Amino acid sequence: MANIDEIPYVPDRHGVGIVHIGIGAFHRAHQAVYTDDVLSKTGGDWRILGVSLQSRHIAAALNAQDGVYSLVLRNQDGQPNIRKIGSISGVVAASRDTAPIIEAFSSPCTYIVSITVTEKAYGILRDKSGIDPQHPSIANDLANPEQPIGVIGMLAKGLKLRRDLGLPSFTVLCCDNLPDNGDMVRVGVLDFARRVDPMLGVWIAENTCFPNTMVDRITPATTPELIAEVSGILGQEDKTPVETEAFTQWVIEDNFCGPRPPWEDAGALLVDDVAPYENMKLRMLNGAHSMLAYLGYVQGCIYVRDVMRRKQFATLVDMHMQAAARTLDPLEEINFDDYRSQLIARFENPNIAHQTYQIAMDGTQKLPQRIFAPAVSCLDKGLSVDCFALATAAWMRYCLGQMPDGSKYELQDPKVTEIAEAVSSAGSSASKIYRNLSELSDFMPTKLADSNQFSERTIKFLNLLIVGKIEDITNLMSEI
Repeated sequence: MANIDEIPYVPDRHGVGIVHIGIGAFHRAHQAVYTDDVLSKTGGDWRILGVSLQSRHIAAALNAQDGVYSLVLRNQDGQPNIRKIGSISGVVAASRDTAPIIEAFSSPCTYIVSITVTEKAYGILRDKSGIDPQHPSIANDLANPEQPIGVIGMLAKGLKLRRDLGLPSFTVLCCDNLPDNGDMVRVGVLDFARRVDPMLGVWIAENTCFPNTMVDRITPATTPELIAEVSGILGQEDKTPVETEAFTQWVIEDNFCGPRPPWEDAGALLVDDVAPYENMKLRMLNGAHSMLAYLGYVQGCIYVRDVMRRKQFATLVDMHMQAAARTLDPLEEINFDDYRSQLIARFENPNIAHQTYQIAMDGTQKLPQRIFAPAVSCLDKGLSVDCFALATAAWMRYCLGQMPDGSKYELQDPKVTEIAEAVSSAGSSASKIYRNLSELSDFMPTKLADSNQFSERTIKFLNLLIVGKIEDITNLMSEI
């Protein structure tokens, strides 16, 4: 029988101190849980007002439950542990009206605005030099800065109101799975602000902090089956449960411009420099995740656990993590071999239904930091690039949009139109597919694109994937 942990505090006795943009499953399995732990241990006015940029459904569902939802922990033994989370006070749907969001930003009680919206929602150029004026929400908000609809525009408007009201700035805390995520958002907000109000840009630069963070917790999308399971256990309906693994990690740059919850009391790590932890996670966990998703999905593996059950795929995942570890600088408190073993056990967890199709989304946004960055590091260090060439080839094979039996699937990527054009003009030639996809705009770094070693190995792997000779790939990789 499942264990159910009730909320150990009275949520309504705690005020809102955080506004969070992007109230999806990951936030509810991660930052909201750390904040719930803080409220349980030390109290404080740190509840979260959620903002849903796209879905009115999640706002309506959570509001109907007073923000309370179930967190379902899935361990290897299969026995679910259900915990009620009370840190969310309510949710506003931005798709209907952004005025309440801007009002919350300008509240004297709001000290932190945190974000999980994925990279494509920001509208920031790949080289992080500024905003992309062609991005739909950026273009709209530059033309209508007083009525923003996008993340960057809303942040700038909220900070403008605080300046005009004589209030101190809130801290902008990006929790998306991106390298230098706080620095990236800072560049975007400053560039936007300077374009619409140069003096606002000066004020933000002098008063607003944008800490970098590293986040980690495998969190599958919520399914109707999960909702039915949890509702049955509870004896009452919960439309917004989240299932996740027991493991969780949050590394935060200790750089805030106002009060913050004592998240370290809940297990978060507050550090001076997040980058080494970020690189470790992006290259070892996320890189391997992407590689196995592209390999596995095309071979009919619906979940990560299915991929890991195939010995040859599990071997390739292990080799990828080892190759990624060789590109990292040492971390005194972390043994990379132990971390790798821990990751493999997490991937193998039979009770976490993490879909390969979900992981495979937005590949052009993910590969640069997960695959290309360590590949460039290998070139610099004279190391083999094979593991990263294979991951790139697996993505390119996935971009064909067709299973071995000829059935089709839909790509979900910001560059889906470019990808389709590149693939259609290449035919079945691995070299042409490689050439066309590697030349996608703002995608593959020049040093990698110019590397004969990387292109030759990627094309070789891609050709084997196209003809379905998976066993030959395993043998070829064993030569490293």
